[in-house]
Amino acid sequence: MPWYVKLEEGIVPKDRFDAVVPAHLAWLAELEREGHRPRSGYWADRKGCNGEGAGGMLVFWADDWPQADHLVRSDPLVRAGCVRWSLHEWRLVHGAL
Repeated sequence: MPWYVKLEEGIVPKDRFDAVVPAHLAWLAELEREGHRPRSGYWADRKGCNGEGAGGMLVFWADDWPQADHLVRSDPLVRAGCVRWSLHEWRLVHGAL
């Protein structure tokens, strides 16, 4: 199964973003149960315009691009308009996740 990467940048105030995080974490747990092997985190070294973290990354398995796109669009952070995002197929050439 190919790896995909969602890069994201927070575009709403922190309190609005944080209100959606529990649903986002539940969505990640569902991806794990479905076998997509999600690995998610945020950029600890970047600061947004409000002084908070400015984004993050999700690495996950999907059968193909349409499935990966569908999964990303179902992320509560995406559905709530909290992030600007891009999706990339990632070809791992060294190491293991």
